Amino acid sequence: MSTTNGVRAAINQRSRTLVHGAERAGARAMLKAVGFSDDDLAKPLIGVANTWTEIGPCNFHLRKLALDVKRGIREAGGTPFEFNTVSISDGITMGTEGMKGSLISREVIADSIELVAMSNMLDGVVALSACDKTIPGTIMALIRLDLPSLMLYGGTIYPGNLNGRDIDLVNVFEALGQFQAGEISYDELMDVENVACPGPGACGGQFTANTMAMISEIIGICPMGMGDVPAEDPDKETVAYQAGELMLDILERDIRPSDLVTRRSLENSLAASAATAGSTNSILHCLAFAREAGIDFTLDDIEAISRRTPIIGDMRPTGKYVALDLFKAGGVPILINRLIDGGYMVGDTPTVTGQTLAEACADAVETPGQDVIRDLDEAIKPSGGLVVLRGNLAPSGAVVKLKDSPAPLTGPARVFDTEEDAFEAVSNRQIVEGDVLVIRYEGPVGGPGMREMLQITAALFGQGLGGKVGLVTDGRFSGGTRGLMIGHTAPEAAVGGPIALLEEGDMITIDVSQRLLQVDVSAAELDARRATWVAPDPNYRKGVMAKYARQVSQADDGAVTGA
Repeated sequence: MSTTNGVRAAINQRSRTLVHGAERAGARAMLKAVGFSDDDLAKPLIGVANTWTEIGPCNFHLRKLALDVKRGIREAGGTPFEFNTVSISDGITMGTEGMKGSLISREVIADSIELVAMSNMLDGVVALSACDKTIPGTIMALIRLDLPSLMLYGGTIYPGNLNGRDIDLVNVFEALGQFQAGEISYDELMDVENVACPGPGACGGQFTANTMAMISEIIGICPMGMGDVPAEDPDKETVAYQAGELMLDILERDIRPSDLVTRRSLENSLAASAATAGSTNSILHCLAFAREAGIDFTLDDIEAISRRTPIIGDMRPTGKYVALDLFKAGGVPILINRLIDGGYMVGDTPTVTGQTLAEACADAVETPGQDVIRDLDEAIKPSGGLVVLRGNLAPSGAVVKLKDSPAPLTGPARVFDTEEDAFEAVSNRQIVEGDVLVIRYEGPVGGPGMREMLQITAALFGQGLGGKVGLVTDGRFSGGTRGLMIGHTAPEAAVGGPIALLEEGDMITIDVSQRLLQVDVSAAELDARRATWVAPDPNYRKGVMAKYARQVSQADDGAVTGA
């Protein structure tokens, strides 16, 4: 095979279109202006798609991490081209209009990385991610591009410490609820706030970021073990270098996302999410991966996986431990080995290193005495933490995240058309035990952007109502409460879903054992209400928000815009 400056032409063939030949002199001249040499441009050109931002801790350290990735690429024989894209912090924007941008940013991230890599004819891509939407956004882009590529997760934050107790961001929202209830002083609230987030890294529990980071390793697009390393661990620099170095091997082997993102790897991923009572957003994002990859994968498939998979990870927010504890216990490979041994996952799916999933986990070292990941015969619960309910209120499905099996709840609907109105009612102690709090017109179209409402769920818990009220939304509830939650109810109110037809005081039944979400209103009455229902005016008429609302699919289809 022919070579260019000793580099095999086959692995940089794509970028030759951009920089090879006399007719590309103008392009080379512009690249030389920013420091690239002829030798640089003769090598494989590898994009380093960075989601760095200084707005918040999750992605703050990625600028530095990119230096190690680029060093690894150069020393292995490639030329890195770093570029940036957006990141919206859920934790910062939570409870404001700005939170509507979070899910929308997933699409913008995917679109922008796709555009840059396609337009510059890059031979491969390393994507750096950290916060909730940068992980799925980068993976969606890599699926679309289908170039030799990998994603590197920036790592979890270290927990804060207050009076000898580990705390995290959720504790801040819960402390807010306690403050509103008069149980703690403002100074005590500030004590929690000041230490909850001690430095860079993504939120520490098995929330969206760490759930999706785990899934990225199981799918195989993030090298096994690299995502486990916390953001501020000294070894993070080492794995970043190794990720960059690995890209040349991935190019040589021609390993692409289409080799990795398959129905079997998605099934493995949701089994792991169920086994750790992971974020319900793992459902939304894995459905999006499936749509991008053209894979038939549904809520019913996910429900079946969760139903047969035991919870063996004792992870916050439903359990005791954070991602740092899992790392110290031996990392994600410990979980995978348990699930493969029990027949809940298959080990023959490929990974970006060229190993199978089982091979990638074969050398895992479990810390003696750890109890973050239980043995299968000591499972916390015999079935997983992700449950799909259906009924006349959720004909396309509603997702519940839980650790325990709560008793059925029937209670009066307390109906609010915005998160702000609902939070005001919660803050004023107007939601009481037995109520079913309904927040609508917050869906993918209605919000737009399907806001996640950790502030409300954590405040309810802080008021002592965790598990004592029902929650129904066409937006998203976060894992801030240790009780019953309903979210991702589809179809949404803005497109005429049944949640739009609810009236104050309607009796709603949430029965997890029967997989039921039902309102005690006759079909005839619902039809009558539907006949008089009028879709509200859109909240945005122009710009990115309006464009998203016009294009987005429903949550049960991954809330994607263009797959």
